[in-house]
Amino acid sequence: MMDTKLLEHLESYLTESRKARFDAVLSQRTKHFTVATEDVYQLHNTSAVIRSCDVFGIQEVNIVEERNSKRIDREIAMGAQKWVDVNRFHSVKDCLKDLKQKGYQIVATTPHKDDGLLDAFDVTKKSCFFFGRETEGLSEEVIEQADCFLKIPMVGFTESLNISVSAAIILQHVTTKLKLTNIDWQLTKEEMLIKRLDWCKKTIKSYDEIVERFYNP
Repeated sequence: MMDTKLLEHLESYLTESRKARFDAVLSQRTKHFTVATEDVYQLHNTSAVIRSCDVFGIQEVNIVEERNSKRIDREIAMGAQKWVDVNRFHSVKDCLKDLKQKGYQIVATTPHKDDGLLDAFDVTKKSCFFFGRETEGLSEEVIEQADCFLKIPMVGFTESLNISVSAAIILQHVTTKLKLTNIDWQLTKEEMLIKRLDWCKKTIKSYDEIVERFYNP
């Protein structure tokens, strides 16, 4: 159970502008959509996807590191990993299982399927958008377990986009459409409180000492 008195005490160490910023950002956060990347080789691509999740209000991102286990590039993410929850998996099987248990439909993003154009995507369904490796794309396991396929219409000679660009385009489109619906897409009040406490922890330098004094004056 959230200790709201502790949260209130911690927020007394924040400026009014910082508290207002937390509230404004949280009001636009959602878990209705999430993103998963599968064994992306280039660190800057994973980091850029995390940054796009933060920009477009996606609270959780799932990273599968079955082949490529690398540290997230902090410089490219530009601090976004502080504000977005990163779930890491050592196998795509575990990732798919976790997402389905949470009620997400699996959306395989690929330029090679014809049954799902971005403009026609049903944003009312709780969805995870899967992005694959730079050269190989998504694994057969994801393709086989996908509930639907999604592609961005392209009219040039190039057949695909960089995954970070694709993620940004898709997230901007679906989150804009989502906010025009009557779907209850925002975080719950409890989830917002938990994130405010988490963000206080990541913002206040003397967090541990303040919490210790709070409980043991």
